[in-house]
Formats: sequence, C-alpha cells, structure tokens
Amino acid sequence: RTEFALKEIMSSGGAEDDIPQAERKTVTDFCYLLDKSKQLFNGLRDLPQYGQKQWQSYFGRTFDVYTKLWKFQQQHRQVLDNRYGLKRWQIGEIASKIGQLYYHYYLRTSETSYLNEAFSFYSAIRQRSYYSQVNKEDRPELVVKKLRYYARFIVVCLLLNKMDVVKDLVKELSDEIEDYTHRFNTEDQVEWNLVLQEVAAFIEADPVMVLNDDNTIVITSNRLSETGAPLLEQGMIVGQLALADALIIGNCNNQVKFSELTIDMFRMLQALEREPMNLASQMNKPGMQESTEKPARRENPHKYLLYKPTFSQLYTFLAASFKELPANSVLLIYLSATGVFPSGRSDSEGPYDFGGVLTNSNRDIINGDAIHKRNQSYKEMHCLHPGDLYPFTRKPLFIIVDSSNSVAYKNFTNLFGQPLVCLLSPTAYPKALQDQSQRGSLFTLFLNNPLMAFLFVSGLSSMRRGLWEKCQDYLRKINRDIAQLLTHSRSIDQSFLQFFGDEFLRLLLTRFVFCSATMRMHKIFRETRNYPETYPQLPRDETVENPHLQKHILELASILDVRNVFLENTLDDY
Repeated sequence: RTEFALKEIMSSGGAEDDIPQAERKTVTDFCYLLDKSKQLFNGLRDLPQYGQKQWQSYFGRTFDVYTKLWKFQQQHRQVLDNRYGLKRWQIGEIASKIGQLYYHYYLRTSETSYLNEAFSFYSAIRQRSYYSQVNKEDRPELVVKKLRYYARFIVVCLLLNKMDVVKDLVKELSDEIEDYTHRFNTEDQVEWNLVLQEVAAFIEADPVMVLNDDNTIVITSNRLSETGAPLLEQGMIVGQLALADALIIGNCNNQVKFSELTIDMFRMLQALEREPMNLASQMNKPGMQESTEKPARRENPHKYLLYKPTFSQLYTFLAASFKELPANSVLLIYLSATGVFPSGRSDSEGPYDFGGVLTNSNRDIINGDAIHKRNQSYKEMHCLHPGDLYPFTRKPLFIIVDSSNSVAYKNFTNLFGQPLVCLLSPTAYPKALQDQSQRGSLFTLFLNNPLMAFLFVSGLSSMRRGLWEKCQDYLRKINRDIAQLLTHSRSIDQSFLQFFGDEFLRLLLTRFVFCSATMRMHKIFRETRNYPETYPQLPRDETVENPHLQKHILELASILDVRNVFLENTLDDY
C-alpha cells in the first residue's frame, strides 16, 4: 500500500527525479508510520474486552506509534504539505484517533486523568478547525468521520461534566447533520437525528437545577472528593477490604441513554470514581488526614460497563473480574435492569424461584416491565437469577440491584461465609413519582447525588447555589452520624462493617441509609414496596428508623422549607 501511495504522490508532485532524497525519505517514513498506526488501531478491536493484563502491551505499542506519527507530522509539515499533499482533515483524523486511544485507556483503567487527555486532543481538533474543509469535498464518508468525532467528543465532555461545552457541541453537530443530509440525501439521517435526541434527553435528565445568582446553571460533580466519604473515627472497628473491581450493568427498557451508557450507568460509574485531582495541589497539605486514616489511595476501582449484555456476556465478564480480583478485595455488581418475574407458582423457595433481572435475548425485547414465558415448568432463561451469583460469593461481594424485581435478591444465602451485602431498590414508587423513571431511577440518584434526590422527592425543581452548599454541608454531618450509627450498632451483620473500611462502599452504605430513612418518613411513600431493602437485613431501629437520624432529616427539610412533606412522628406510625 505504501509503495503504491508513494508512487501516486511522487508522480503528482512533479518529476520523480526532482525530489530531494531527504524529502522522499520524509514521505516514505510518514507513509510507513501512518500505515503502522492504522494497522495497530484496527487491531485494538480484536483484543478481548475483559481481563486486565493482555491488552496493556498492545496499547503501549499503539500509543508509541501514534506519538511518533503526531510529532513527525508536526516537524515535517511543510514537506508533507508540498510532497504528500497532507490535508488538515488528515491531521484531524490522527488527533481524533489519539483522543479515542485515551478514551479507551480510561475505559480499561477507570483512571479519569486519561479522560482529560482525550478532551485536550478533541478540543485541539475543534480549536484548530482541522475538519473545516471536509464539507467542501464531495465525499460523504469524510463528513461521517467528522460527525463521529463530534459524538465521541460529546461522550468525553459528559463524563467530565463539561455541560457548557456539550451544549455548544450539540448545536454544532445539529448544523453539521442538517448540512450533511441536505447535501448527500443519505439513508442515515434518522440515525443521526436520534443521536441528537439522545444527547438532549441525557443533558436534561437531572430533575433539579442548581442556579447561580445570574441564573446560569451550576455544574455539580458527583465523583468522590476529599471531603466526600465520612472519615473513619477513633474506635470504629471496620474491615480492611478495598473495592477493586465493579461491573456496571444497564438493561432497562426505555431509559435515557447516550452511546452505550444509560443514565443509571452514568450516575453509578461517577459514584465509583475519585474527582480528577491536580497532583501538585494534593502534596504538602499538613493536617489533612486524621491520625486513624491511612494516606489516601489514589486509584479508582477498575470497572466494566455493560450495556444490555446477554447472559453469556455478563457471565464472561463476571468470571474475568472474579479471577483477577486481588486478595482482600471486593467485587461490586451493579444491576440496573427490568424485572423478570417467575411465571408459575413454585413449591420450593430456592434461588431460581423468584425471577431476577433481565439479560438481553439478542432479539427484540418485549416491551413492558414484566416478561412472562409460556411454559410454566421452566425457569426464565434471559434472566440473571440470584442463584447465578452464588459461585461468585466465594470472594467478598457487594451487590446493588435497581429493579422492579430487586426483592428477588433478598432470598440470598451466604454459602461460603465471605462478606456479602445486597442493597435493593424499592420495587415500586408512589404514583406521583412514576413518570420520572425514564430519566433514571430515584434509588440510583440517591446513591449518586443524595441531595438532588432529596430535593426531587420534596417537590423542588431548582435551587440557589448558596442554599445548595449549605444543605451539602448539613448532609455531610448526617453522613458522619450515619457512619457512627452503623459502626456502633450492636446487632448489625458483620458484612456491613467488613465493607465499611473502603471509602466508596462507606459512602454508598451511608447514602443508602439516608435514602431509606427519607423514604420511610415521606408522606407519600406508604407501602412496603416503596422502601429499599438489604440482604442481610439492617437493624431498623438502630439505622433507617433511628430517631436521631429522623430528627436530622426533618432539620434538613426545615432548611429547605419542605417539612410538611414528611411525617413528624414516624415512630408512632409503625
């Protein structure tokens, strides 16, 4: 390919003999690097998506070649312009591939600093207008490259919470799509318009807006910050397990999504990442750490993001995570999925008798939440049953199920004596809140952004920044108190405390208790199925129905002037 390309280039650039040897070598080297980079990049598709070791050396080689290619075209731009006819969109293509490499590196490592690198390459393409000439060429496939670049850039900006940039990009993409469909009359017009609709719905999924004094929207981040998780205090006896791996699974019908991320998956992945920090700013901060707190571990747990997986895909990734889980580590499984209910009455009450959550059947999924099958003597096949997870309870397992059949996972059995906790969503919400399910689950919102969820159930849709920050401070105090309730409880199952040493799991557990206590006190949440549950059960009177915690929730409601939404004397109502 390279020799052919060279002949083409040289013949179009004048007589072959007129070209100095050095310039000829420059073009040859560039063509070689370009070919090599494309080859390696295409090979990335063939790497297994699971398993953390096999891909690293291949990624490293690909990065090296792209780095050389990028520097080479910068150093020899004039020769390549004159002799190779290098176009600006081709430079844009190289930058776009480097941005994609960084993004995929983030997906494989969960390290948010790689997202910032992807962002800087994608930004450079836009600032330097590398793709601006594409529209003048009569080649629809080049315009599609440009549109795909926009879609990828939007995903990175969403993950970095750069919503102002997202809005600009959506507007530009909309204009580009209009121009593209007008000029080429293509069949993929509907698909590109769907991309626009999806991202618009994604941006508007948050049910509450936080506003500055000039009415601009405040962008709130929900990654773990230094002050996020309540610190461990003197006398708190907790386990030393660390969250090392997480499977985030999204299989809800009709939920807002963009790319292969549902809004629930998007929220949960942020709850399992630290705020990207400037490393210089975290040095030399005396007095930041309590004497009982170990120095902060900087890594994020590794994650697999699975959108609508089949059972076999889900099991393969689960087995890979289980196999590679280091000693003294926890595997987290987050399931946001449509409920699958048992179709026949069963005489037994085993781990396959209560249904579970939906896995993809590779066919069009029947709409509606309850999926029934005809033959009542068999179990549901396209379903992850509680029993399917039993083999993996040989290692510490932390499960979160957000589904209309989450209670199926209440019938768990801890066979191997390893730490095991399931946090289970309500199976139904009061009618007044049901129309929100498309914009993400309320339960997951509580785990990701508890204050926003609290405002939403209190009927508030916007809030001034000053009041938001005051409430966030108060919520931190509530979290500290919940941490004390859990660690001082005399009857709590030890599994909860085994997980409590990890910052991410500690925050999820305290937010869960806050969510459950809020729903139990709320006037319209009156049925048992409106409340979240756990396996093993939490001692209610010491945690989710603790009078001290209830007082705090009423106090938070008073700050927001929504106390009338909550019951004053909840203890009398039971």
